Formats: sequence, structure tokens, C-alpha cells
Amino acid sequence: MDAVYTHGHHESVLRSHRWRTAGNSAAYLLPHLKPHMKVLDVGSGPGTITADLAGLVGHVTASEVSEETLDLARAEVTARGVENVDFAVADVHALRFPDDTFCVVHAHQVLQHVGDPVSALREMGRVAKPRGFVAARDSDYSGFTWYPRVPALDDWMELYQQVARGNGGEPDAGRRLLSWARAAGFEDVTATSSTWCFATPEDRAWWGGMWAERIQRSAMAERALATGAATEADLRRISEGWLEWAAAEDGWLSILHGEIVCRVRES
Repeated sequence: MDAVYTHGHHESVLRSHRWRTAGNSAAYLLPHLKPHMKVLDVGSGPGTITADLAGLVGHVTASEVSEETLDLARAEVTARGVENVDFAVADVHALRFPDDTFCVVHAHQVLQHVGDPVSALREMGRVAKPRGFVAARDSDYSGFTWYPRVPALDDWMELYQQVARGNGGEPDAGRRLLSWARAAGFEDVTATSSTWCFATPEDRAWWGGMWAERIQRSAMAERALATGAATEADLRRISEGWLEWAAAEDGWLSILHGEIVCRVRES
């Protein structure tokens, strides 16, 4: 089944995606990286993680589903003056690379949005070299927790789950990564978890303000309205809920992620 990317690429979405670094989003993978390695970054988005990885390995290929989306990574890599990155349009279900091409195949926040994550992982393994690595990290929305319990944020969670599943995705992907990896045929899998936490006034203002805009203007908002999952009034109320949470002096939010590092078998 084809899936629709729930978030889209509105500036409010890109604002959060550009915050991501190899340090805050791929720390589980970093100990496995070596300077000689060739890496495929699947679903590179705005390229901040891609550019960071390029500083740690010999070469990175950034892939996305369209040239338009890939241009986001190109802009970031060019702005940083990074020279060991190339770019390819590719569907993770049918990657346009020969077998045994990359030392590491990495995907951050990708498998939750694809139609067949097991097939995607199998394909990632195909293009990885024997004894190489397939690595993925995905959030697990039902594992998110926050304080204080603003009712509008409970409505946000329910709405996100509905829209994401309606788009063919799996918003609770994090807890399923190990299962998907095993179903894809990987036998040597290390599964871990990590969180992002937003608790300082500055972090709350940034994250809460971002979602206050995103819930009204992103592709998720458009989809919610188009399918009748929410009204404009619903989205305004959720937006106000994010600002209420951000303004709380004791506001705290933890975002859970699942992670896997799969060792590819020798042929």
C-alpha cells in the first residue's frame, strides 16, 4: 500500500526537522561509523543529519522521493560547504542502487510513513554490504508524555493517530522496529530507545510554538480538514492548547523513539 507523508514540508515542519542533528537524532548509530564508510541516508529531509554524517564518514548519498524534496538537503549541504555528499531520487521500497553498495544504510523518521516498512528494511539490507549496518530510528507517538495534562493535547494525539493511519503510516513505529527488522530477515539486531525532552522555557516556546502553527498550516491540517477528522475550530483549539502547555512554568514533554542497528549477514 502506498502511504502519504503526513507532515508535508510547510516551513513550520521544516523548522523542527532542521533542528535535528546526528548528535540528537542518531547517537545510537555514531559508535558504528568509521572514516572510510560509504553511507546512504534514506529520507534525508532538509539534510542537517546528512551533513553531520558526512563529517564522520567518507561519503554520503542523500535520497528522497522527489527532486523537490531533495533540493532541501542540497541547500543545507551547499550552505555548509560539504563536498562528500551526492543526491539521488529513490523510493525506499525499490532503491536504485546495486546490491552491496553501502557500508551503512540509515533512515531517521522514515519507516513510520511508508506503506510497507518490512519491505523497506529488506530493501535497505539489499543495498548494504555484508557485515554492514542498517539503522533506523522512529518516534512512537503513544509513548509521548507531557505535563500538565492539557486536554487539547490529548485531542492532538488522537487526531494525529487518526490522520497518520489514514495516510497509510504507523505512528507507533518505534516499538515495532525490532519486530519489523526480524520480519525482514535480520538476525543480528540491537534495539534501543532514546528521547527528546523539552522542559526549559526556551524549548517549550520553540516546540509548542512550532506545533501551534503546524497544526493549522501543515499537510496534516489539510488532511484532517479534507477527511472531516477535524474542523477549523478543532485545529484552533489544539493550537491554543500547545501555547497553553508552552506557557506553563512546569511544562515538560518527552518524545520516545525506538532505534535499531541491524548487522547484515555475509553472503
